[in-house]
Amino acid sequence: MIVTGATSFLFTEYQYVGVFMVAFAVLIFLFLGSVESFSTQSQPCTYDPSKICKPALATAAFSTVSFLLGAFTSVVSGFLGMKIATYANARTTLEARKGVGKAFIAAFRSGAVMGFLLAANGLLVLYIAINLFKLYYGNDWEGLFEAITGYGLGGSSMALFGRVGGGIYTKAADVGADLVGKVERNIPEDDPRNPAVIADNVGDNVGDIAGMGSDLFGSYAESSCAALVVASISSFGINHDFTAMCYPLLISSMGILVCLLTTLFATDFFEIKAVKEIEPALKKQLIISTILMTVGIAIVSWIALPSSFTIYNFGSQKVVKNWQLFLCVGVGLWAGLIIGFVTEYYTSNAYSPVQDVADACRTGAATNVIFGLALGYKSVIIPIFAIAISIFVSFSFAAMYGIAMAALGMLSTIATGLAIDAYGPISDNAGGIAEMAGMSHRIRERTDALDAAGNTTAAIGKGFAIGSAALVSLALFGAFVSRAAISTVDVLTPKVFIGLIVGAMLPYWFSAMTMKSVGSAALKMVEEVRRQFNSIPGLMEGHAKPDYAMCVKISTDASLKEMIPPGALVMLTPLIVGTFFGVETLSGVLAGSLVSGVQIAISASNTGGAWDNAKKYIEAGASEHARTLGPKGSEPHKAAVIGDTIGDPLKDTSGPSLNILIKLMAVESLVFAPFFATHGGLLFKIF
Repeated sequence: MIVTGATSFLFTEYQYVGVFMVAFAVLIFLFLGSVESFSTQSQPCTYDPSKICKPALATAAFSTVSFLLGAFTSVVSGFLGMKIATYANARTTLEARKGVGKAFIAAFRSGAVMGFLLAANGLLVLYIAINLFKLYYGNDWEGLFEAITGYGLGGSSMALFGRVGGGIYTKAADVGADLVGKVERNIPEDDPRNPAVIADNVGDNVGDIAGMGSDLFGSYAESSCAALVVASISSFGINHDFTAMCYPLLISSMGILVCLLTTLFATDFFEIKAVKEIEPALKKQLIISTILMTVGIAIVSWIALPSSFTIYNFGSQKVVKNWQLFLCVGVGLWAGLIIGFVTEYYTSNAYSPVQDVADACRTGAATNVIFGLALGYKSVIIPIFAIAISIFVSFSFAAMYGIAMAALGMLSTIATGLAIDAYGPISDNAGGIAEMAGMSHRIRERTDALDAAGNTTAAIGKGFAIGSAALVSLALFGAFVSRAAISTVDVLTPKVFIGLIVGAMLPYWFSAMTMKSVGSAALKMVEEVRRQFNSIPGLMEGHAKPDYAMCVKISTDASLKEMIPPGALVMLTPLIVGTFFGVETLSGVLAGSLVSGVQIAISASNTGGAWDNAKKYIEAGASEHARTLGPKGSEPHKAAVIGDTIGDPLKDTSGPSLNILIKLMAVESLVFAPFFATHGGLLFKIF
């Protein structure tokens, strides 16, 4: 039933989004084709007018193709990830009968399959596209890699709808199931008597697995595209050095090999025998992959790069050594690890921040909420410093190319990151299946232990996604500024400042939309679950079956209807601003949304994760302190459930979707930059 529900939702979602994709593809072609009035004549190159480049119409056509390629790859990645996860859920439940170690291996390997599939898919399609486009473009690398940027736009726009639609779906069901089942009726989580329980389990797959997969694929595609665009007008592109040009792809390829080796440490070299070994094993995955990847980056940098080369830096060429580029990638990689560990500290119930939040439940839900919000705001500090340092170091060494490579460094261990991320929802669903199948209490305890560790690793995955999004969008911003021929972005000019202040507002507007969508969908779900409990005789006693399909339908309809407005806000903003107000105002909007979006995304994700784990801490009762707050059904536990319910849309809908907002607006601006530079700023031209 879970498999059917998840598949049918994704198919319906993709039909909606497919129509949008075709319409947007036509828009790309028309806008970019109009730059040279649909002329088929070759034109002087943008960066070197002494050379002749392919016509703008060709860039329009190839950008449209790469946009559709990116969208398709993103859909396939999300869908296959969801398929793997739905089969892995039941497998993990069955393995839990043999012990916690076997269940861990089943869940972790399934997550790893998804991670490798996604990283390899993205890399393969991008490499094939570059080689096919080269057949037409020949020596015009500037045009070739400008056309390739559509790939990142396609990947990210699909990710936006997958993340928002899946997030609304999963949280509407989750909130409905929790509020009526756990708080009002006092029945266990995932109890088969609860009508919303199937919808909740479907939601975990479509939101956390398919949505997360598309999201990280989008980040990966965009950072690769940003690096390639900047490199194409540097000495790599000018000298037609294809190996050096493919440096971003080689880093990602090395990442796949490193992650393959790292995975063996969790499943083959060391065996997990007890519950307390789960979280350390997952943390070791991050550390081992980072150390091995540092060596991998050094090897690739030494083999693929010339000892000295030039990188385009806002109108001039900057001389860079190969060891400096190694440091750019390395600083991004290690910043990712720091963000991962800080996220873990603030969201794992093994440490004091979450235990303090749990302790605040003694005096009710209000203090729990206050403590949780404070924790989220505080958790932003170190990740922002880590991002700031990596930006400074990478920009000092290799300008915008350095920042794009730092983002790729952070994403180079994407396969391991996704493995530990997808592991969480798989374990969560395994527990749900155990509860619904009426399996023994011991099996449920094992899956709960897996899930508690999974909650933290899911938060780490979101931390990675947000950190890399900040670097990616900055690199894209740099590429956009270069392509739109802006020499400097001056904050003191009114054109830029109005963009800055509006851009900083957009993440709040977007969050308001997604939170309200979850709220209104959850409202319908709560009413339906209450109606079934009140009107179906014998449901509470377990003699009658609830109408699961009705709850699945409510979640599906609500999420598909509600994902359109936030999606439209993100996709239309750059088009409207660029066309009517011009490239300077748009550069302000991009900078503003990046700065405020990263902060809100980190705090929302960590607050939600902390509330969730505070509830799990009370439920597990593993320490003396936790036992004084429990057991399930006690007043502190009810306060914790309310905190968790508020945190659900924060950590699984608004927070993770914001990183797509900042990336997507930047990559869209880059794709449409030639149009904005030629025809943009209509209002300022009139006045």
